[in-house]
Amino acid sequence: MNLVIVGFGVVGQGLVEILRDKAPVLEAQFGFRPRIVAVATRTRGTLFHPGGLKPDHLLAAISAGSLDHYPNEPGLVRGLPALTLIRESNANVLVEASITDLKTAQPALDYCHAALETEKHVVLANKGPVALAYNELQAKARENGRLLRFEATVMAGTPSIRLALDALAGCTIQEARGILNGTTNYMLTQMESGMTYADALAQAQALGYAEADPTADVDGWDAASKAMILAAMLFGKSLTLDSMEVRGISSLTPDDIEAARAAGERWKLIARVTPDGATVGPVRLPVDNPLANVSGSMNAITYTTDLLGDVTLVGAGAGRLQTGFGLLSDLLEIHAMARGISAH
Repeated sequence: MNLVIVGFGVVGQGLVEILRDKAPVLEAQFGFRPRIVAVATRTRGTLFHPGGLKPDHLLAAISAGSLDHYPNEPGLVRGLPALTLIRESNANVLVEASITDLKTAQPALDYCHAALETEKHVVLANKGPVALAYNELQAKARENGRLLRFEATVMAGTPSIRLALDALAGCTIQEARGILNGTTNYMLTQMESGMTYADALAQAQALGYAEADPTADVDGWDAASKAMILAAMLFGKSLTLDSMEVRGISSLTPDDIEAARAAGERWKLIARVTPDGATVGPVRLPVDNPLANVSGSMNAITYTTDLLGDVTLVGAGAGRLQTGFGLLSDLLEIHAMARGISAH
């Protein structure tokens, strides 16, 4: 399997680190021998080598500031545009791990189309194309006999997508609801222990859970983007952020937290997805609800099914290696299915 990786930030580096460190195990257990033939970044250079780029050299170069620090070697080509690498390289899988744009999904959406049109499989950590164009990308993937996979877009490497599409195959999923943003869950956990909203946010930023501009997390937009993906995947609903009711946690006060505690409840930021649409907002849950007991930066999702009732999955929702594993799981599935196309 030859890979072109677009986006070489935390997630792309996490995948390369996993591929380097687990290479012997992946080959021994699965016969999986991937080669990274191209890497493209927006501002830190691009590289192409048809015989494969060395993971150690890639990680060292980006750690030094840019791919320009990758050592010269015969056959190495620098500076080709990402679209050229996707269309013309000898890669057969695009790994899209660039920055998410939830307004247009660009340029990642164009990259996905280019890959599918040139008969490459597509694996995404980038939420934008899946959230905004799931149906058209799946149609193009089927048309070209290729696979579109996106486990890493919801709950990082915790297999929330695979649980719904594979493990629960045969069940009718009637609803999904979950804690899909670790930053706000961490903050609510701290607020329950007595912190103010401002102090909880400052601590989340100090720990790297929240960005300097935390708007996407605390106002619910990150969770909403994942709800859009679930709505498209589960129910064929094409939603936009403008079409959803989205509220964050910034209005919650210590009095709100205490009132919930007195009633035997906890506040959680819940994304809820049904055949009718999706909502995101703070909800008071009884403490015996599985989602109420998910603390810190962990994520969780509950699928309500006709045959099994509620099925809840809890796990990491972010992180370099965790999201890198989400990409790896999709690559392994594509590897295993190289001679056939999945129903989904």
